[in-house]
Amino acid sequence: MLTHLHIRNYALISHLDIDFHEGFSVMTGETGAGKSIILGALNLVMGARADIKSITEGEERCVIEATFGEDLIIRRELSANGRSRSFVNDEIVTQAELKALARQLIDIHSQHESLMIGDDLFQIQVVDAIAGNTAEREAYSHAYISYQEAIAALREAQALAKKAQTDADYLQWQYTQLVEAQLIAGELEELEEEEYRLAHAEEIQTALATALQQLDGEGNSAIMLIHACQLSTVNCQLSERLNSVEIELKDIVSDIQRLYDHTERDPMRLEQVQERISMLQTLMKKHRVQTIDELIALRDELAVQIQQIENIDDDLARLQAEVDTAHSALSIAAEALTASRLAPCNLIASRLIEDMVRLGVPHAKVAVDIQPNNDFTETGKDNVQFLFAANLNQSLRRVAEVASGGEISRLMLCIKALIASNNGLPTIIFDEIDTGVSGAIASQMGEIMRQMAQSRQVITITHLPQVAARCEHHYLVYKEDTDIRTETHIRKLNTQEHEAEIEKMREL
Repeated sequence: MLTHLHIRNYALISHLDIDFHEGFSVMTGETGAGKSIILGALNLVMGARADIKSITEGEERCVIEATFGEDLIIRRELSANGRSRSFVNDEIVTQAELKALARQLIDIHSQHESLMIGDDLFQIQVVDAIAGNTAEREAYSHAYISYQEAIAALREAQALAKKAQTDADYLQWQYTQLVEAQLIAGELEELEEEEYRLAHAEEIQTALATALQQLDGEGNSAIMLIHACQLSTVNCQLSERLNSVEIELKDIVSDIQRLYDHTERDPMRLEQVQERISMLQTLMKKHRVQTIDELIALRDELAVQIQQIENIDDDLARLQAEVDTAHSALSIAAEALTASRLAPCNLIASRLIEDMVRLGVPHAKVAVDIQPNNDFTETGKDNVQFLFAANLNQSLRRVAEVASGGEISRLMLCIKALIASNNGLPTIIFDEIDTGVSGAIASQMGEIMRQMAQSRQVITITHLPQVAARCEHHYLVYKEDTDIRTETHIRKLNTQEHEAEIEKMREL
């Protein structure tokens, strides 16, 4: 439970420290005294959205710290530069982590929350809270996520299939063209070399003939000169080396002769080579690649894409089967969730009727109507509606359509009391939930809150003496003017002060 609240530099509060106790506590004070400011600070420390306008004017930072039990301290710091930080026992946490922790510690019922009684999601949450169907909700949530993922995968595949079918003919045409080209790695370089030889055959033959003449022709050829040098030398080592040179030159001459014999003008072959080169270069330019190897890689990639398109019907069938399986699992989970919600409906209605009669609605009728939705939603396949009638001759209709403001306040208190009896939440705070009631009814509302406080801490902000009179701990919120500003304060009243404050409230 909430044991201590520390506030510094928040709105009209420059410094506030107050202890809270178990049982039923009330906070009273004149309108505008700052009760909602204290509640706002508590909301902030429990994870509500921060607003730098909440920082006391002229200050750089506000700090709110709430202590639960003896060893759990939650702190929220807000700086004028907009930075907000949250701590649990001095360990920094995210806002999401803070909110998750807060849901286990406290329920703060704001003045406007009673209007939520007509909200579909709120009504489902109420039924689930009474049903205690955490396992069913988690099972449904997992099934719902799996179903949505399966649907998304199928739709993505269908979109790709539609595009693939549109592209299939073009891909096949590209692939066929590359296959018919009979691509060979490294072919272009070889063709370009052959083209050069064919295009320059005459010049090459002339150069080769000149080389043959100079190396081994009549007269003073290189071989003859080296042979002559070899005969005239008297050095055996040099003679051997010259002999080696002569042998090497004769081998070179043989290669040159062979090349000369195979170098001839062939216009037809030259045309074939040039056509092949042109075709390969056109393909490379068309597909924006630089080498034949890249064209071959593209051809193989197109083959894979075409194969995928050919297999796409199998993929779609597989994904559809997964959707059907997920849908079946989701339907089973939804049925289990619906059954868990139907189980407590009569109990919820009878308990609410009983408490509404206590609160001055003797002919109250309440029903919890659960009808199937057409589609699955994040919360199930149920449309949950709380139906209400306050008079004998009145038919059951949606709460928001027929209940007055006072009746809504009373019904909300009854719902909160019912939820509290079914969960272990240690602290509940009501912000003027008794709006719109008075007299004996207000006294009964105070009694219901006092009974709730027998098993948990209940704190309520009220203007009604009938409610305040039922409390075990009375806190007075008030304002004081200083030379600098108006400030909000709170203090716990003793027995005499409590009784005097009740009398004062009755006189207003």
